[in-house]
Amino acid sequence: MATNRTFTMLKPDSLEKGNTGSILEKINAAGFKIVAMKQTQMTVRDAQTFYAVHNERPFFNDLVEFMTRGPIVAAILEKENAVEDFRTLIGATNPEEAAEGTIRKLFADSMSENAVHGSDSDENAAIEGAFHFSGREVF
Repeated sequence: MATNRTFTMLKPDSLEKGNTGSILEKINAAGFKIVAMKQTQMTVRDAQTFYAVHNERPFFNDLVEFMTRGPIVAAILEKENAVEDFRTLIGATNPEEAAEGTIRKLFADSMSENAVHGSDSDENAAIEGAFHFSGREVF
């Protein structure tokens, strides 16, 4: 059964380039309600844990380094069909392949610095949201 919540992170490149407000504006305009949000910085251990599914991939260490080089904005979003609709809004991982108007087409520079993370399933949205937020931080 689909849930109405998903998780996102605006990655360090988004914050470095000053795109936080513009990305949040696109999220709001697409009908998502922000039910939890904070700016934070991941430790190396946080990033290794969060991306553990990729730990055997050749890009894992570069991913950890990238995600810990600066602050991120973590958020839980609410909307009917949240996971699928958000994946559509952010676009393909490779910004060159992303549809026009998507977040990655507008704000990402490459596959490795692709502006934003979006959960790929309802189960992962719950896990990822709980990784970054306690119950009392979600409204």
